[in-house]
Amino acid sequence: MSSTDSTNQKAVAAFVGIDWADQKHAIVLRAATSAASLEHRSIGAEPDALAEWVLEVRERFASAGRIVVCLEQSRGALIHFLMGYECFELYPINPKQLASYRQTFRPSGAKDDPIDAELLCQLVSLHHRQLRPWHPDDVLTRKLALLCEKRRQAVDARTALSNQLKSELKQYYPLALAVLDNDLTTALAADFLLQWPHFESLKKTAPHKLRKFFYGHQCRSEQKLQARLERIEAAQPLTRDSAIIEAGTLTVQMLAQQLKALVPYIARYEKEIAQLFEIHPDSALFNNLPGAGPTLGPRLLAAFGTDRERFQSPLDAVTFFGVAPVTEESGKSRWVHFRWACPKFLRQSFHEFAAQSIRFCDWAAVYYQQQRARGKGHHAAVRALAYKWIRILFRCWKTHQPYHPQLYLAALLQRGSPYTSPVKNSSPKT
Repeated sequence: MSSTDSTNQKAVAAFVGIDWADQKHAIVLRAATSAASLEHRSIGAEPDALAEWVLEVRERFASAGRIVVCLEQSRGALIHFLMGYECFELYPINPKQLASYRQTFRPSGAKDDPIDAELLCQLVSLHHRQLRPWHPDDVLTRKLALLCEKRRQAVDARTALSNQLKSELKQYYPLALAVLDNDLTTALAADFLLQWPHFESLKKTAPHKLRKFFYGHQCRSEQKLQARLERIEAAQPLTRDSAIIEAGTLTVQMLAQQLKALVPYIARYEKEIAQLFEIHPDSALFNNLPGAGPTLGPRLLAAFGTDRERFQSPLDAVTFFGVAPVTEESGKSRWVHFRWACPKFLRQSFHEFAAQSIRFCDWAAVYYQQQRARGKGHHAAVRALAYKWIRILFRCWKTHQPYHPQLYLAALLQRGSPYTSPVKNSSPKT
């Protein structure tokens, strides 16, 4: 019997609702005995205050059974603290769930922290059998998941800086965009703009210095380098207004410096992700997927995790990942719409993987084209393809068997699936 099974068989000793905040946490506790009354308390958010409260609760209830804790987050300082204690069984609640529950008793919308803590305590005491406790993945998987998410945040920050730079350069220095091939996401672009932040500085530079710069950044194509030099030689300034040039130069240098500091950290994220993915016991399930590559493979692995009891069916997975649509029916009306409440990064991971698979997997390309032929837009067709991929990956994940394209294609042929027809154009339409 696993430790998780053993824990779940223990009786509940106490129910706790915590409404957390940066400064103080409102806590409501009720012992599991039927006659127990609610105990209200407020404690500081400092680790020392939390540790003192945990010690007190453990001494009172740990020997009697589980201490069920309901709180409004699945990631953050409080849950990171509580997950270190085996006596707690944690039930993170989506803020929207609590808001709906609160509205049942307070239609006016009135809200305060002690009342929310009381509602959380009540919710988990009445419905904990219908709720699913949160079990964190192992350290390796959690580290991989966090690094994947942080890397994507860094990439988004790089994209934002690149877009800001493009906007500034278009105002007074479009020559830089042409010389850099409109790609401002690299260390080359950052160094170029820091060294030559305006038109006059670039025009005064001798060709041999420009050659040395590009050679130093591993750009050694003579044809491309000559084209750049000729473009610079023939270029004319967009403006000679010193007010525009000086303000733009300062802004471009500021943004380029931020970009230069960011780029090497993205490379470090990618290196650590690759190392963790290589040693992960489930990497074989995700490292050969068509179109996944070194970026999406680790993201898909982290999305599923290692707890095989987390999802009981493919529908559980596609619903949790936000790929399954939502159907609302009332009387004669029926509305099928995009799922809004879900982990956005996980949905994005499967959406991006499905879009990439169209280029590398014939049946996926045929399926995508058939969805478009039915009148679906690009993103709706990609989500439909992601739905199919999650069902496939769920089975691979459950059985520990990697995806084999030939076996899957043979199964499609045996069933007479229309997705085995030749594909006319495998590139997705946007």
